[in-house]
Amino acid sequence: MKKSIILCAALLALASCKKNETEVKSEETVIEGPKDTAHIDSDTVSHTKAEPLEPQPEAPATEEKKAEKAEVIKANEPVKVAQVDYASFGDKISAEKALTKEQMLKRYNNLKSGDTINVKFTTHINDVCKKKGCWMSLELPDGKESFVKFKDYAFFVPLNAAGQDAVVSGKAFVSEISVSQLRHYAKDGGKSEEEIAKITKPEVTYGFLADGVLISK
Repeated sequence: MKKSIILCAALLALASCKKNETEVKSEETVIEGPKDTAHIDSDTVSHTKAEPLEPQPEAPATEEKKAEKAEVIKANEPVKVAQVDYASFGDKISAEKALTKEQMLKRYNNLKSGDTINVKFTTHINDVCKKKGCWMSLELPDGKESFVKFKDYAFFVPLNAAGQDAVVSGKAFVSEISVSQLRHYAKDGGKSEEEIAKITKPEVTYGFLADGVLISK
């Protein structure tokens, strides 16, 4: 009887131990938010480190892109102005900011007979008075010319200045030259008798009264 009681007590103790035993299958991490509670199984979450992205090689520049880049660089380069050595006549003037012959023709085309404007422009000398150098004929676009005389006949230009480049400063105007004047100028310019005889009509000209002249050496 005593042995039966001891055996029963042992069985009861063994059952009590099994009831209190806790089986842990996994660890859970509990994250509580403002409204919800999230359970994360820490045994099943894997942590991986992000691999850095490898730099991609730059695509080779095409010929078109190279040309565009070259044009941008060229456009930003300072404009190189050719230095010209000039001889000065009349008032002292500068070649800076002188209009081109194309710009000057546009100014002339906006003038009416009797109008005058103060201006400075640069161009090529077509002809010069062969006797005293008291006038010049300057080149304009479209076969036109600007006829230049000097203010108050205060100065003249070299007789051999034809073919050189010039800068003139003064008053530009449009006027009509009579036949007699045209023939006189033609004679001074060394034209033949046949060429002078062909002058039979007055001519509307682009005149210029210069107070200062620069002629390339």
